[in-house]
Amino acid sequence: MVSQLLRWPEFLPHYRFVRELKDGAISASPSDLHLHMSAIGGWFPATWRALYRSNSETLELHFEHTAAFTKGMRVVWTLTPLPEGTHVKILHELRFRFRALAWFMEPALRFGFIEPVANKTLARFKLLLEAKQ
Repeated sequence: MVSQLLRWPEFLPHYRFVRELKDGAISASPSDLHLHMSAIGGWFPATWRALYRSNSETLELHFEHTAAFTKGMRVVWTLTPLPEGTHVKILHELRFRFRALAWFMEPALRFGFIEPVANKTLARFKLLLEAKQ
């Protein structure tokens, strides 16, 4: 369920849309998807583009933001199976590209968008997946 990105708006009410882009974006693998995504979180709704790939061997989802305020941000979801379920960790690596504004923009993006959307996403997937058991 988590790796079905194009279906996220069905699962996650705070996601406005996830669309695959066929714009010739550079990707490392033919299985990579270039996505246009939008969610409502924290202080404001946001729209961004990201290259996405999953790794079924390491149980990781990788995103690299390619446009908008979070351009260059890398995100890794790590899923670790445990006897009682699955532990999910999301790592956001954000370095705002205009260094003179980073002191303001990095916390604003983190607390106004990134963390609220990630927290809503994890909570909703937890609810949905536990209900399936």
